[in-house]
Amino acid sequence: MSPGAPIFELKGVTHQFGGSVALSDINLQIYPGEQVALIGPSGAGKSTLIRLCNGTLLPSQGEVWVLGQNLSHLRTEALRQTQQKIGTIYQQFQLVDSLRVIHNVNAGHLGRWSFFKALTSLVWPLEVETARAALAQVGMAEKLYARNDELSGGQQQRVALARVLVQDPLAILADEPIASLDPERSREIMDLLRDLSAKTAKTLVSSLHAVEFAHSHYQRVIGLRQGRILFDSPTDQVSAGMIEDLYRLGR
Repeated sequence: MSPGAPIFELKGVTHQFGGSVALSDINLQIYPGEQVALIGPSGAGKSTLIRLCNGTLLPSQGEVWVLGQNLSHLRTEALRQTQQKIGTIYQQFQLVDSLRVIHNVNAGHLGRWSFFKALTSLVWPLEVETARAALAQVGMAEKLYARNDELSGGQQQRVALARVLVQDPLAILADEPIASLDPERSREIMDLLRDLSAKTAKTLVSSLHAVEFAHSHYQRVIGLRQGRILFDSPTDQVSAGMIEDLYRLGR
């Protein structure tokens, strides 16, 4: 991938689930270091777009290019290697409740570790200082050996973010990362995502229901409605009227 090339590029992408069209004829480029918010009504296609970008879905039509690679043309191992460079944070956190925090954070290494090394680390945790440093970045270093099911929802989302930091991807995709959190914890997580993206120059793409955070924490806003892009603008050019049209027409 050349320095000026997009990190994500969708070319004429349509995706269907059965007879239902989730995205239709999407053309989109996202460049290294950008902070992009995806907004729109429920069912607009935000989560589908995230999953296409991380390769957990392949398009029904069109092409998804990530880091200069057409995902549909990659074999399993090459796809896995590309996915290792893309970190994803989910609304459901995707942590193992019965494990301690260090094991959940170390899951960020799984794309690089052998099966034997991963199994060994479940008994004798490896790369402890790496995990501790990642947790320190999200204000959770003291919870290194806590059980995940002892943590609050906001703390669990911080652990999920620390796992992505250990993975050290080139881009972070966040799919409704604050949907299950209260307003105070939501702001904390949004601040962390914005600040970490800025400090590390990692591309950040988040799907959000909270439009106010799209305005306050992102450089660019993409409005999706019924599987199509209604607007794609710098944040300071997104007007109240554009937001009203996005949600009024989306119902």
